[in-house]
Amino acid sequence: MKKIILSLVILSSFFACQQQEKADLIVINANAYTVNTNFDKAQSFAIKDGKFIAVGTNDEIQKKYATLKTIDAKDQTIVPGLIDAHCHFFGLGLALQKVDLRGTKSYDEVLEKLAAFKKEKNADYITGRGWDQNDWKVKEFPTKEKLDKLFPNTPVAIRRVDGHALLVNEAALKYSSLSSRKFPKKISGGEFIQKNGKLTGVLIDAAMSYIKTPNTTKKEEIQGLLDAQKVAFSYGLTTVDDAGVGKSTIDLMDSLQKTGDLKMRIYAMVSVSQKNLDYFIPKGIIKTDRLNVRSFKVYGDGALGSRGAAMRKPYSDRDHHFGALIFEPKKYTEIAAQIAKSDYQMNTHAIGDSANYWMLKTYKTALKGQKDRRWRIEHAQIISPEDFNLFDNIVPSVQPTHATSDMYWAETRIGKKRMKGAYAFKDLLNKYGSVALGTDFPVERVSPFLTFSSAVTRQDTDGYPKGGFQMENALTRKETLRGMTIWAAHANFEENEKGSIEVGKFADFVILNQNIMAVEGRKIHETKVVATYVNGENVYNLK
Repeated sequence: MKKIILSLVILSSFFACQQQEKADLIVINANAYTVNTNFDKAQSFAIKDGKFIAVGTNDEIQKKYATLKTIDAKDQTIVPGLIDAHCHFFGLGLALQKVDLRGTKSYDEVLEKLAAFKKEKNADYITGRGWDQNDWKVKEFPTKEKLDKLFPNTPVAIRRVDGHALLVNEAALKYSSLSSRKFPKKISGGEFIQKNGKLTGVLIDAAMSYIKTPNTTKKEEIQGLLDAQKVAFSYGLTTVDDAGVGKSTIDLMDSLQKTGDLKMRIYAMVSVSQKNLDYFIPKGIIKTDRLNVRSFKVYGDGALGSRGAAMRKPYSDRDHHFGALIFEPKKYTEIAAQIAKSDYQMNTHAIGDSANYWMLKTYKTALKGQKDRRWRIEHAQIISPEDFNLFDNIVPSVQPTHATSDMYWAETRIGKKRMKGAYAFKDLLNKYGSVALGTDFPVERVSPFLTFSSAVTRQDTDGYPKGGFQMENALTRKETLRGMTIWAAHANFEENEKGSIEVGKFADFVILNQNIMAVEGRKIHETKVVATYVNGENVYNLK
């Protein structure tokens, strides 16, 4: 009798296994935030052919599915693959091949880093990025005299952290067929900063285009993309919105994705030019599982830190200075009209209240009531009170760390009254219904956990200011996680394929070392990624 019972048990187990569906990977014992419509949590999920095929409890998943590979999450927090809705992925890659000046606390420290870079690389032309005079004791633009003495024969051209100002030496001017006294005296959309009729060495926005630098090699570009991918995966990013790239870069991304070397999903915003408009619009949307080309990146104005943001009234700390639009107003109307006739988005960098107003009105005129075009304002940094209503069908794409980077000096720039409409993420959310969150790296640091912390606590990593900065515009943790996942996917027209842990979507997910939805606010930025998965494939592990 015992033998009969044992045989029946074995047969029952055999048939149960035969009836189970096959999965490539099962995750169990997870504290998973699915970020579905109800913001449900899950213990377990199954993956097959790169997509989620089931989400539920341990019992539900393990009874229904069989697999040779199971991950025991051990109650660690899991979130959908993070999406950076505005960054410069290719720019980060190239920056990793150059001198990094982020975090420098003085002009002398900048010079020390440049000298060390010259010694290490023996560079014939030094380029880099990251200096910010607002972080220095003397909060004024540097001048080139010390650069000229240190590098009399080596051209140096280093960008400010926001990318909207460039410091050059005399050798770089000479390389560009310019000099301290020989340069265009009038320029639209930028400025050559002068003192006593001579260049100080700082060029703003459009003026930067006059400086020539050596072209990067294809080898450097490939290495840059792979290096940027490595960094991004280490922070749990599985999709990046690269805000402003050209055709050759997009082609390179596509080729590396096809060979399997570049696994990162990329939403590529094409840098606007008539040549690019004429090429991409007739081709229509270009879409693969890892590459999406369906938008044009336009620059409305410059940055607040370099006083290039276009303001309706003069800067509070510089009389009669308004900043400027990059193009003549008519040019934006022409660009918008062309894009409106296509299926492409128009995604415009707008910082100042004047730039935001002009671009929002331009959008409304060009779209003529078209529905669900999801045109985006990138940054939406300073908005006049009456203009928030214009975001009723325009996507606000914002970067929370800009608030906590600028809060020390922004009021000095624009005054207390205008600050009420600055970095107003909650107000923008209330008008549109969602916000797409990004970092703007390498302008800011790559970490999306700094994004999360800044959005929720509105404080820097030292806990300043006490109580938070303009907390009426803080986001909740749920809103912030949505902004970094499903809402960012929505801004890309990709909400049906990514942004949440749901059946049928790409199996992109991240395992974290702490629960960002519950940990103390002051500890959010310390979050580490344990592992990153794209299409169910492990692409990063914490060492």
